[in-house]
Order: sequence, then C-alpha cells, then structure tokens
Amino acid sequence: MASAFRTLIAALLLAAGLPALAQDALVVASTTSTEQSGLFSWLLPKFEAATGIRVRVVAVGTGQAIDIGRRGDADVLLVHDRAAEDKFVADGWGIARRDVMVNDFVVVGPRDDPAGVRSVRGAAQALQRIDAARQGFVSRGDKSGTHAAELRLWKEAGIDPKRSPGYKEAGAGMGPTLNLAAAINAYTVADRATWAAFKNRQQLDLVLAGDPALFNPYGVIPVNPARHPHVKKEAAERFAQWLTSPAGQEAIAAFRADGQPVFFPNAR
Repeated sequence: MASAFRTLIAALLLAAGLPALAQDALVVASTTSTEQSGLFSWLLPKFEAATGIRVRVVAVGTGQAIDIGRRGDADVLLVHDRAAEDKFVADGWGIARRDVMVNDFVVVGPRDDPAGVRSVRGAAQALQRIDAARQGFVSRGDKSGTHAAELRLWKEAGIDPKRSPGYKEAGAGMGPTLNLAAAINAYTVADRATWAAFKNRQQLDLVLAGDPALFNPYGVIPVNPARHPHVKKEAAERFAQWLTSPAGQEAIAAFRADGQPVFFPNAR
C-alpha cells in the first residue's frame, strides 16, 4: 500500500493537472546539490526520452533522502554519503549501490580571508584556522551528505564545532546555507556544483579546494521491493542502469554549471 507521502505527491500533481505523473512517476529521492545545480533539469528529459519513464524528484539532504527510502516513500535514491549508503544496503533497505559520479566539496569564505585559509593545504587545518581566528562559519546542520562530510572534517580538526565561537547552523539546504554565509560574510563548506551555480556570492570567494578529504562520490540505490512491495522496481532499475550506462555517463560529463563541468562520471 502506498504511503501517505506518495498519496500527498499524487494529490499535488493531480491538482496541477498532471494525472499521468501523479499515478506513474518514478520517485527519486536525491540531494539538494543535484537539484539546485541544475543537473536534474539537464538529465531527466534525456532519461524520459530514452525510456518513457517520467520522474518526480524529492530534493532534500542525503540523510532525509535515505530516511524517505527507508520508509518506502521513494523508488530509488541518488545520494552522496558513502557510509550511510552502505548501511542502507547492508540493512536490507536498498538492493545495491552503484557508483554514478564524483565531484568535490570546497571551502568558501570572505574574499579577504581573515582566517588565512588560502595558505593551508587541508580542510581540517582550514577549520582550525577559522576556529582560532573566531571567524563566522555556517554549517548546513541538516544531516545531509555535505553536513556529514563537514562533521568528519571537524572531527579530524579535533574541534567540537558547537563550541567554536563563530559557528552557526542553517538547518537548511546548500542554497540557503550559502545565502546565509553571504549575508554575514562567513565561511562554509559547499559542494562545488551548487557553488558554481550560486549567484548571490556578494563578498564570498572559493578559498580552499583540492584536499582529498573533500572528495565527494555519488551513488544510486533502488529501494528494496522485499521491504516495500509497492515500489516501482523495474523503473528504478532502469533509472540506475541508465545513469551508469554510456548514455547516462556522457550526459553527466556534458553538464555545465556556470560554464564549467562540476560532476564527473564514475560508473564502473
């Protein structure tokens, strides 16, 4: 039996005059980075033209996307927190995880870089500098893949972020977090794709990139129909297959945000 969440989606789509989508759409739970960067707007028309399968995206943080999949409120996930993804599959909620693409996280902050982040090599050291200089730092604070990566960096830095003088939590997606950082001229960790597409930079600039600790892989995971018999197993599998096929990988490679490639195909 479909969940209340699916019923709500169907009702909203029906109200918008889209009954076919409401009844038949493949529900993909994914991250705000794939939505806000414009990647889905680029990929989904190609997938739908190739397969005839219509897609409804629920764009939230990776932690929320995985919760949605665990509840059976999505058919397939496209997310970026490898430890959480592996646990989702190991616990029987997903069929299998497949590599799709990679990009990286970057540290952005005030153009004049009062913490001196540009002079360090690693992201953990950058956080140490920000903390020592008592500079503002905006965390997503939303259990997303980006937030999970940021917390790993704070741990590596040996700092409890909530004790850092300038630390604030947005409790929101990447776009709103960047807007807050821009408004108060603070540092933050962002995925490169959303940063590239972000227009309200004000005095923010990219101050650190290239640390291997900022590597950011994405995986696709169909939800297990043994746990949720109502999920669209065949459509979810076709979505996973297409993303990892030559056609899907070429489409990912061709995507540009602000004129630059920001996702790199990684299917094996």
